[in-house]
Amino acid sequence: MPARAANSSNDPSAGDPPGYDGLSDLLDSGQAVPAWFPAWAKELAALYFSGSTCLFVVHGNVHDLVPIKKGDNIEYCTLAEFLAQHLFGSWEVVLSYDLGRGLRLEGGADSARLQQMVGSVSGSMGNPATWPRDSDKVLSLLDRSIQRNLLEGDAADRSRMAFLFHYAQYLIPAGDLSALARGDASRLVRLLSWAQNPYIKRVNMAFCLLADRLGEVNDRLVQNPHVATIEIPLPDENTRREYLESQVPSTEKSALAGLSHEGLARLSSGLNLIDLSFALSRAKEGEIQLDESRFRRLKKSMIERRCQSLVNFVEPSHTLDMVVGHEAAKERLRQDAAWMSRGRLDVSPMGYLVCGPVGTGKTFLAECYAGSIGIPCVTLSNFRSKYVGETEGNLQQVLTVLRSLGPVVVIIDEADAALGNRQSDGDSGTSSRIFSMIASQMGDTKYRGRIVWMLLTSRPDLLPIDLKRQGRAEVHIPLFYPEDAEELTKMFEVMAKKNKIPLADDAIPKEFQGKKLSGADVESILLSARRSVLSEGRESVESDDLNTAIAMFIPSAQGIEKEMQEVAAVLECTDRNFLPAEWIERIDKPEGVGQLRQRLARMKQILDT
Repeated sequence: MPARAANSSNDPSAGDPPGYDGLSDLLDSGQAVPAWFPAWAKELAALYFSGSTCLFVVHGNVHDLVPIKKGDNIEYCTLAEFLAQHLFGSWEVVLSYDLGRGLRLEGGADSARLQQMVGSVSGSMGNPATWPRDSDKVLSLLDRSIQRNLLEGDAADRSRMAFLFHYAQYLIPAGDLSALARGDASRLVRLLSWAQNPYIKRVNMAFCLLADRLGEVNDRLVQNPHVATIEIPLPDENTRREYLESQVPSTEKSALAGLSHEGLARLSSGLNLIDLSFALSRAKEGEIQLDESRFRRLKKSMIERRCQSLVNFVEPSHTLDMVVGHEAAKERLRQDAAWMSRGRLDVSPMGYLVCGPVGTGKTFLAECYAGSIGIPCVTLSNFRSKYVGETEGNLQQVLTVLRSLGPVVVIIDEADAALGNRQSDGDSGTSSRIFSMIASQMGDTKYRGRIVWMLLTSRPDLLPIDLKRQGRAEVHIPLFYPEDAEELTKMFEVMAKKNKIPLADDAIPKEFQGKKLSGADVESILLSARRSVLSEGRESVESDDLNTAIAMFIPSAQGIEKEMQEVAAVLECTDRNFLPAEWIERIDKPEGVGQLRQRLARMKQILDT
């Protein structure tokens, strides 16, 4: 690959401002980037050194602090400061632009360097006080300066130039080509022309577009082969610990209520350094004391706010012992939970598909599983938006948080509707892109045991096979209604405990007269009896109250739909031990599975689904 053009000003001994390290200096002197550089900065430098690209889309945790090492000390600065003063620290010109503040020079606190920048650009761009703020005019001004710099006959007269574009999603937003406004299209073309210009690639020029959500930046730029995308992840545990040590020395830990730096670093997974700074500032000012319980609540609120309520933390108060029936399924889940608790993530499944008719307790089972492991549990809210590019941006934000939270259980209810499929369905490809992002993350074995997916659905037959295959949601657990009076009795006891409904000792009837009730039906009956008791000024539910509520209850009449959901769950099962005896008997008959498939197809035709 071609190297960047050398010029006399790149000589490391030529007197660059002290404390600044520049990419071209390192290249010309044959040095590697500093060992303390973040991994994403090293990746950017490697791509720049290769000469294959000069335009980078930097996305992810772009509004956080960046650690910098000065001797034995670690200090922190913003991303803009890191780029301007360290990555491009010795370059003659560093310009930044955003729609709010306009175009400006980035000299940091070094007034001498700032004056040198003014002198370097005054000939091609004029006085900074006269620079326009309109984005199209700014890009035209930059283009003239770039062309003039390229036309310098002597390489020594060419300035090394870096351009930082903040909030790039507003400069070149996502959208179909036909829907792009004229200004959006012209800016896109301008940036693509810079990225593809072979003369720019041969000299010391770099363009960095900064955006927190990659999905909100125009795809035609992001996916261009001349453009590189660099993700800044949330800080890892070691980075968080170093930050805590720098902000709260060992001699000043009273605000942490006994929490160690290591313990708080582990608890703070999913937070960035700005979040930690906020929590510590409240503790230092005496507003709160950061014990473990309070910090968990603070962390929950900060992550939900940062994700704009796209994820909701669930704090399960129950374990698998609260689940009635499904003994084989509970045993498998208990075993997996035990392996995860011991750190044996290599034998943990990537995910589960929990299916069965409505009201069988799929969500409750998933939450009880998370409670048995003792790890965070989140549910995904509706991340789809009517605005172009925002859906992909929402999902990217969620996935970034999940990757840093691990281990975590992710519950997706009504998964067949929430996750979509490979078909675009007239939505400009949004559904297929969302499906691709989810499928890619689910199949990434690097996160085995760190992100446990639990897909819940009554219609597993509608879920794309790509998500149900081995290596993604690989364990398929069917749930069914209680089989006998003993299970129903236990169900009444558990549901009463869950809803804190006091029952008399003999309140639950011994026989249910052939009634086939789901967990949701049982809960509804108990709540009805509870309302009746309270209306009479009593507290405890007696036998007559419950018998009356059972007699008055009318189960849902959609029999064929429930049967279809049961058959679909049986056909989806990956372990026959999960099935009740009656279903094992049916599938063991000659052509038993084939007959069930035919029955499912006929019911679909009847219901036209």
